[in-house]
Amino acid sequence: MTTRILTGITTTGTPHLGNYAGAIRPAIVASRAGDVDSFYFLADYHALIKCDDPARIQRSRLEIAATWLACGLDTDKATFYRQSDIPEIPELTWLLTCVSAKGLLNRAHAYKASVDKNVEAGEDPDAGVTMGLYSYPVLMAADILMFNAHKVPVGRDQIQHVEMARDIGQRFNHLFGAGRELFTLPEAVIEEEVATLPGLDGRKMSKSYDNTIPLFGSAKQLKDAIARIVTDSRAPGEPKDPDSAHLFTLYQAFATPEQLAAFRAELLDGLAWGEAKQRLFQLLDNELGEARERYHALIERPADLEDILLAGAAKARKTATPFLNELREAVGLRSFRSAVQGNEGGKKKATKSARFVSFREDDGSFRFRLLDAAGEQLLLSSAFADGKAAGQVTKRLQAGEALDIRVDGNAFAVWLDGAAVAQSPAFADVQACEQAIERLREALAPQD
Repeated sequence: MTTRILTGITTTGTPHLGNYAGAIRPAIVASRAGDVDSFYFLADYHALIKCDDPARIQRSRLEIAATWLACGLDTDKATFYRQSDIPEIPELTWLLTCVSAKGLLNRAHAYKASVDKNVEAGEDPDAGVTMGLYSYPVLMAADILMFNAHKVPVGRDQIQHVEMARDIGQRFNHLFGAGRELFTLPEAVIEEEVATLPGLDGRKMSKSYDNTIPLFGSAKQLKDAIARIVTDSRAPGEPKDPDSAHLFTLYQAFATPEQLAAFRAELLDGLAWGEAKQRLFQLLDNELGEARERYHALIERPADLEDILLAGAAKARKTATPFLNELREAVGLRSFRSAVQGNEGGKKKATKSARFVSFREDDGSFRFRLLDAAGEQLLLSSAFADGKAAGQVTKRLQAGEALDIRVDGNAFAVWLDGAAVAQSPAFADVQACEQAIERLREALAPQD
């Protein structure tokens, strides 16, 4: 089975060495796996929430697109696009907004942090809070659910957003799925092993601390940045402690095991810090040199970048456009023409049919009900650990498999693979139970 993985890339800054080691490089390596269908997008709608500088957003989109391509992202294998080039995303955002509970959005960490900060300062709780910030989780849910991603790699601070996407998707399935799982419920993949590089001053490398090493600056800029890495005062010839040296941590992120062992030995033997910095420069320059050339070539040809991203958007929309049409049908935004044609072509008056209704219990488990044409419950499923498992059972029942129905008094159960998967309510008498079984068989009979 192919696993679809989706990753959004914020477009409010210029990538630095820490971004490359912690996110870009591992994501590109993962995209080359044979059993993975990778979607990477520039989250430029999200950027508008944080940044009101148009020039900065435009420049960041250009630099980030060029960076990922220069670092080796294969757009023949992965789908690489700008969020703003997929018009289905904002439309789906509205459909999801209409089923998203305000209470759910009230609990979003970013919104709560803003409210708490305002209250602490004695200001109105919602001072400075935009609807973009407040409804951010719904847009993120649309990004994920639009392509039915199975897995979404995130840091721990983003787990809540994936959980919200699951909740919103489950709510939509319950209201409009009519027994189908329209949305795949995504799974958050926690990036426990993400490389966190120290900056020039030893703190986490971050633009906020102004301690970054440029990813694709010139060789001179790279060398000058490395020269500013803070080290201790041990003199040349005096043994250095590799495990407490930020410079060694940076070297470790890019060296082979053999290179790392040799560098450690040199430091223990008293290698001067100036020489150690030269070793790091040579290592990084070898790692980044060819990619740097590709990056600057792409930056100088923005029209080529535009073509690549538009091709990626066209590829993504081959999935998004028909799926959104299906969702529009599900919520009732249907063509009048198709309704007329359907009435003209049918010989029988339309009648209500039996339907499955999926829902989530308070304990987090998933169930479904089967209701007959009159709305009477025929089956209540057992509890499932995830929505996918529940959906697979409903699909098997809808597929017309031979039913293994086991009667117990005035009730019955449906079994699959040697286990009871759904039970009926207790009926008034045996005759009512038999009538319910007949309605069940009619409801699950294959349609011509």
